[in-house]
Amino acid sequence: MAQDIAQGIAQTFPLHGIHVPLVTPFTRAGGVAAEALEALAHEVLDAGATGIVALGTTAETAGLDEAERDLVTSVCARVCGERGAPLTVGAGAGGTRAAEASLTRLTRWPEARAALVTVPPFVRPSAAGVLAHFARLSEVSPVPLIVYHIPYRTGQPLDAAALRALGELPGVTGVKYAGGGIGEDAVALLGDLPAGFGVLAGDDVYLSPLLALGAVGGILASAHLATDRFTELAAAWRAGDAARARPLGHALARMSAAAFAEPNPAVIKGVLHAQGRIPSPDVRLPLLPASRGAVAAVTAALERLA
Repeated sequence: MAQDIAQGIAQTFPLHGIHVPLVTPFTRAGGVAAEALEALAHEVLDAGATGIVALGTTAETAGLDEAERDLVTSVCARVCGERGAPLTVGAGAGGTRAAEASLTRLTRWPEARAALVTVPPFVRPSAAGVLAHFARLSEVSPVPLIVYHIPYRTGQPLDAAALRALGELPGVTGVKYAGGGIGEDAVALLGDLPAGFGVLAGDDVYLSPLLALGAVGGILASAHLATDRFTELAAAWRAGDAARARPLGHALARMSAAAFAEPNPAVIKGVLHAQGRIPSPDVRLPLLPASRGAVAAVTAALERLA
């Protein structure tokens, strides 16, 4: 039953475009700044983002307790409900049973239209084990799954054939591809995609070349900044306007590289705070706040975009 519902949602879920994985703003006292989070969600949607992602890596999900994670999801769900925008929620776990429980909790938020689920981290199962893991999750998930392929965090690289097999599972609608570069497997995957399966860029620096190769959009932390220019880039590649897309892609890549010069989301939070958009630049340990130099470098790159 859950699989049928998820497949129905997948047919209408707008995977294309720019989805912003929102930071979790903190108050100066250290709590979740819910009003600032709500404002950020509206701001990126106003600037043209297709949707938002709650509880991604950029949200410092590992540093939030359960009540805080629920608060973040509820705020994002409320905004998406008001705006008619798709909400993706980070879910999953290293173990399949725990991942199932994480996904079934999403029924509390009917606004959720997809779940972003990492390849099991640390455990390092075989490719067949990863496939069995997602096959089981697709049976119980109330929403379509976006596979989060980020081998430099999970320790589990998957080749094009393995990702293609995941894409053929009912209820799996796409992959956030964050392979740390564009190699043979990225090219092979984008050259032969399963029907109804899309690739979203997950490494911000490589957004433009992945769009040129056939990615449908991106889930991009640096799209908190210059959101309208990221959406412009995605639209240009969709229209086949390489002359407009290529220089903009290079400029955004330089800005994104600066935003990731220190562990994410410290620099982005530093810039957002400098812009007056969040009350504090703070991150939670083991992360440390961004240096002034890193924030200044991104600010300068943004000025050059104007």
